[in-house]
Amino acid sequence: MVGDDAQSIYAFRGATIQNILDFEKDFKPFGIQVFKLEQNYRSTDHIVQAANQVITHNRRQIQKKIWSYKGGGTKIKVIRARTDNEEGKRIADTIVERKNRNHLSNKDFAILYRTNSQSRVFEEYLRRYNINYKVFGGLSFYQRKEVKDLLAYFRLAINPKDEEALRRVINFPKRAIGKTTVDKLSQFAGQQDITMWEAIPQVPLSNRAATSLKGFANMIRDFQKIALDPDAYAAADHIARRSGLMDLLRKDTSIEGIGRLDNFNSLLDGVKDFAESDDDLGPDGVQSTDKTLASYIQSIALLTDMDQKSTNGDHVTLMSVHAAKGLEFPAVFVVGLEEKLFPSFMSMDTIDGLDEERRLFYVAITRAESFLTLSYADSRYRYGQMRYNQASRFLEEIDEQHLDVAGPLGAKGASTRIESRMGGGSSQGASVKGNFKKPRKPARPVVDPKNFSRSPMSEIQAGKKVLHLNFGEGKVLSLDGAKDNPVATIFFQGIDNPQRRIMVKFAPLQVIE
Repeated sequence: MVGDDAQSIYAFRGATIQNILDFEKDFKPFGIQVFKLEQNYRSTDHIVQAANQVITHNRRQIQKKIWSYKGGGTKIKVIRARTDNEEGKRIADTIVERKNRNHLSNKDFAILYRTNSQSRVFEEYLRRYNINYKVFGGLSFYQRKEVKDLLAYFRLAINPKDEEALRRVINFPKRAIGKTTVDKLSQFAGQQDITMWEAIPQVPLSNRAATSLKGFANMIRDFQKIALDPDAYAAADHIARRSGLMDLLRKDTSIEGIGRLDNFNSLLDGVKDFAESDDDLGPDGVQSTDKTLASYIQSIALLTDMDQKSTNGDHVTLMSVHAAKGLEFPAVFVVGLEEKLFPSFMSMDTIDGLDEERRLFYVAITRAESFLTLSYADSRYRYGQMRYNQASRFLEEIDEQHLDVAGPLGAKGASTRIESRMGGGSSQGASVKGNFKKPRKPARPVVDPKNFSRSPMSEIQAGKKVLHLNFGEGKVLSLDGAKDNPVATIFFQGIDNPQRRIMVKFAPLQVIE
């Protein structure tokens, strides 16, 4: 069968690989490509054509084209968020919208990510929205062992009488405090009607066991002091390192070990985001001033304590792209579409690596039957540092006629395309011609953290122009509150809810005028 452009020959599904190779050999001298033609019974035409366009960029495989009888359907929605937190919120918003507008149930939705550690933000927002979900093929983020271990240390630093947390980490990582010692400690505490923490300096033990227990108690006392730091991340990072958990996880270089370390770092990134965020409001609607580790633990208490109740099968599915093969859903979100995340940074040095990442993306988008949403974030915390991201090259490989792209954030009614920022990547010809036009006017200045210098609190005054790492340029309208802990009202152009009340003590602000 001759293709529409008269430069392609399509071999139907029954053709063997050898048939196709023979066709290629015969027709290649004439500049004619041979494709394997297969019907997709799942997806609408916009999704199918996008998949075709993406996979043609792979170089070392037999090309195939898929087709659909289901018609054009809804265009593919593209979400560009400022941060990964905003990405999580907008995905949750979109689920609510689709449920109401298209009469879908929770079970009709799937959120697909490249690495399991990305589930944290989406789990948090789904729980805040009271949307039932299930992590397919694994545990929810706050039930993962490495996450629970670090949280147990945080809880002990805030309240050493927390016996559940104490039992969990008293000998993890191993510090020569065996089960026999713990049993003696527990028994002695019961006899004296005191907590296990209070029993540590009193329980009669051998010299070796007593020395180990004393070392553990001294470490927890150190954690108690550091937990008073007004910066929750500084305290969390200290505990993660001093406890030995970080070094233990780094030693495991297996694929599973790398995944556990990613989860561990994702929790720390969540603490960093909490410490730096200006959006946390207290019960009275005023921005919360408490950014201590205790405040962080309180803020996630519902997330860590809320066991997923039975949903009778009606839940949003969260899973990695690898786990999604063979499954299908009416509505799919493929998230975190950024260079070095999807495609993974480990794949970008070779053509074969990029081809495999592209195959994964092809699998991900063809899981969607009717509604497909692709999302990425301009910035996200990685290892405690704000990283500014380039949109994935895979977005540029889809023709704009199949996409529904919102304009730059904060620009009402804008119809400009996603900004093309594909600079880095493989040195082996991995760059791709972009279909996206640069917006004429960026919605906000792009703040390069290398050139950013946080100004002293005393320099933040009414009338000053300032630069914020996340919100861009703004003007200080007024200051109020205590002299040593003022709250600034700042107007930022080009963002949603442009007037923000920000704690100067914690905000990343640089005076520019």
